[in-house]
Amino acid sequence: MPPRKANSNFLRYPLALALAFFSFISCASAEASLSAVPSIADSGAASLPNRPAPVAFSEIWAYLQNGDEQSLDSSWPISDIGYFGASINYRGKLYGVPNRKSLGSFSGRTHLVIAEVTNQALNHFCIDPSMPIRNELLASIIEASSPYDGVQIDFELVPASDAEQFYSFLSELKHGIGKKTLSVAIPARTRNVGDAYDYARISAIADRVIVMAYDEHWSGSGPGSIASLAWCQKVAAYAVSVIGYDKLVMGLPFYGRAWAETSLSKAYRFSGISRLLTEKNVSDMARVDSVPSFSYSETVNVTVFYEDEQSIRDRAAMYRSSSVRAISFWKIGQEDPNIWASLELSR
Repeated sequence: MPPRKANSNFLRYPLALALAFFSFISCASAEASLSAVPSIADSGAASLPNRPAPVAFSEIWAYLQNGDEQSLDSSWPISDIGYFGASINYRGKLYGVPNRKSLGSFSGRTHLVIAEVTNQALNHFCIDPSMPIRNELLASIIEASSPYDGVQIDFELVPASDAEQFYSFLSELKHGIGKKTLSVAIPARTRNVGDAYDYARISAIADRVIVMAYDEHWSGSGPGSIASLAWCQKVAAYAVSVIGYDKLVMGLPFYGRAWAETSLSKAYRFSGISRLLTEKNVSDMARVDSVPSFSYSETVNVTVFYEDEQSIRDRAAMYRSSSVRAISFWKIGQEDPNIWASLELSR
């Protein structure tokens, strides 16, 4: 993991406000929606005064969550939608396939995203050739892809020991969907780490490889940028050297995160509770169904990193200067809306 990006801008909140804030920006499936966080536009300030010319890419991909179709504007410079997404249940069955017709007037290419990002054991059984659910899953994905231009596989917990099974699964899927586009979402790397996401092996199979260049800092790390420019540049350099320009799609985040300096959630012995009552000068104790309870206020330091038009544009411009031809965003509905004026599709 690259060094933490230093930042000393702390926001001080009472505990109750901090908890409410965390609830507000909590990430679904690991990402947070900041659609209601004040942006440059919301504050009344001009967004990127004297805005430079838009950054042009041959492809601009964006993920769209099923059920959030109203967040998509068909006038935006988006060539490809990753429609998120179909899932796999505990029996290895595909479910939750979005209806392609729900995208209405969008005229670009649409890709059905198949996601399994939380269960390593399920990933194993779904791609193990000795298990009957593998062939069933492949057949159901191929069938579900019928109205789509392509399929994207987003399996984020494939064990390193299952690497060969994963590559063969992707090969069989590509054969099954024929001329449709097979894309694969993979984690950001600056070198080969010997896991199941070997850039060279996957790019030899897939038509597009989406490198998820975000979560440099995540909920379990110390505070820092979701994707600092220095780190992204290293990721892009490695990806270009292995995947090449034609298949590479660099992923950018729209979301932000908050970190508390101190976590106050913990278990206490009775002696610890007694000490806490004294330290916080608690005088009001109530009983709830005979069980004692009390409340007190605390001040915590909260650090927030988020994305706006300038940070996204600067990252996109850095990728373009590195000759990256395609980018992708996670996800529509989380962005500073001014960003779309800073991008364009090259013809």
